Amino acid sequence: MDVDFAQWYTDVVKKAELVDYSGVKGCMVIRPYGYAIWENIQKDLDARFKKLGHENVYMPMFIPESLLQKEKDHVEGFAPECAIVTIGGQNQLSERLIVRPTSETLFCEHYRNIIHSYRDLPKLYNQWCNVVRWEKTTRPFLRTSEFLWQEGHTMHETEEEARQETLQMLQVYADFYRDTLAIPAITGRKTEKEKFAGAEETYTIEPMMHNGVALQGGTSHYFGTGFTKAFDITFTDRDNQVRYPHQTSWGVSTRSIGAIIMTHGDDSGLILPPRVAPIQVVIIPAAQHKEGVLERAGALRDELAQRFRVKLDDSENSAGWKFSQYEMKGVPVRLEIGPRDIANNSCVLVSRVTREKKVVSLDQVTEEVQAMLDQVHAELLARAEKNLREKTFEARTYEEFLDIAANHPGFIKAMWCGDTACEDKLKDVTGGVKSRCIPFHEEHLSDVCVCCGKPAKHMVVWGRQY
Repeated sequence: MDVDFAQWYTDVVKKAELVDYSGVKGCMVIRPYGYAIWENIQKDLDARFKKLGHENVYMPMFIPESLLQKEKDHVEGFAPECAIVTIGGQNQLSERLIVRPTSETLFCEHYRNIIHSYRDLPKLYNQWCNVVRWEKTTRPFLRTSEFLWQEGHTMHETEEEARQETLQMLQVYADFYRDTLAIPAITGRKTEKEKFAGAEETYTIEPMMHNGVALQGGTSHYFGTGFTKAFDITFTDRDNQVRYPHQTSWGVSTRSIGAIIMTHGDDSGLILPPRVAPIQVVIIPAAQHKEGVLERAGALRDELAQRFRVKLDDSENSAGWKFSQYEMKGVPVRLEIGPRDIANNSCVLVSRVTREKKVVSLDQVTEEVQAMLDQVHAELLARAEKNLREKTFEARTYEEFLDIAANHPGFIKAMWCGDTACEDKLKDVTGGVKSRCIPFHEEHLSDVCVCCGKPAKHMVVWGRQY
C-alpha cells in the first residue's frame, strides 16, 4: 500500500468482494459483503437520527427541470453533474426530468404543501436513497456516478433552532465516525468557495486517509430562508405574522466505506471496525475431520451468535487459506479451535490488528471476544489518531506551504486572508491542495495570510482530497 496506494485500494475492494464493476460507466455493483457494511452503517446512523426525533420518508427519483431552476445558486452548482431524462416510453417529455443529484427542491415542494403554522414545525425528515451525479473520474465508493446515502432535510421556526440542528447533526457524524468507524476527523466550516450550492453555511467532517489525503466524510448545511423564499414556503408564527421557515440539510454516503478501507487497511487487505464488520468473529476449526471438532465449533458458534455476528468456516479449504482469506476481508477477531484446545477447554483468539494470539477458556469466551473486539476498535482509533497527528503540519510562510505541499503528504494548517483568489492560487501552484475547512478551534499561527501577506482572518486546514 505504501508503494502504490491507488492500486492497493482497487485490489482490496475487488479481492475482499466489496464491489464489482458494472456495464454502466462510473457505476458499481455493491456485493453482499460490501452491502452488509453499508447496512450496519445505516442501522447505526438511523438509530442516532431517530433518537433525536427524525423520521424517514421517501421522495421521487425525478425532479422536474422547472423545480430545480427555482433556486439559482443550487441549479448552477449541480448543472454540470445532472443526468437528464428526455424520453418516457416512446414519447418526448414535455418537460425534462433530472435524476436527483440531491433532494432539496423535492422536499421544498412537499414542505410547501404541509407547513402552514408554527404548530407544523419543526419538520425533521430524513431519506435513505440513491442519487446520481455524472462524475468524470470515478473510483468505487469514493466517487461514482450513482451512490447510496442518507439526506436529512429539516424546517425550523427560528434561525437559532436551525443553526443548532446544523451543528448538532455535524456532531452526530463526528461521533459516529469516531465511536463506530474508529476514525478521527477535523470538523469545521467550509469556505465560501467550497460551500454547498445554495447554502448560507456548510460544515464538514474531514478524516485523513492513511496516505495523508482528505476525504469529505459528511456535511451539514444551514440554508437560512433562501430555498423557502424561492419556493414560497411560509407559516403563521405565534404572533400571527407570516414567516419563512429556516432550513437545513445534512448527509453521509457510501463514501464512508472508502474511508474505512483507506484509514484502517494494511498490506494484507481490509481491517474492519468491529461495530460495522459483517463478520465480527470467524471460527476456524483445526483438524476438523477429527471426531467432535466440528460439533464443538458449531456449539461455540451458536453461543457466540447470541451476541456477535459470527461465521464458522467448515469448508475443505486449508487453515492457511482461511487465515489469509479472512485477513483480506478484515474480520476483526479469528477464533481457532482444535482437538487439543477442546481437551483443554480452551480456544485461541487472534486480533486482526495486532495479530496477537491469546489462549482463553471456553467458559469465558464471550467476555474474551468482547474484550478483543473493544481492543481492536481502540487500536484502530489510536493508529488513525497517530496518522492524523503525524501528517498535520504548520506553514507560516508561502515557501513553507509549497515545501510541505510538495514533500509531506497530509494536512497543512495555515493562516488565510479570506480572499478566494488566494485559495485558487494555492490550489493551482500546488497542483490540487485545497481548503478543507476553517476548524472550530482555530490556532493563531501568524498575523498574515500565507499566500498574499495581507492581514489574516482565519486559520484554515488545507489538503488534497478524494
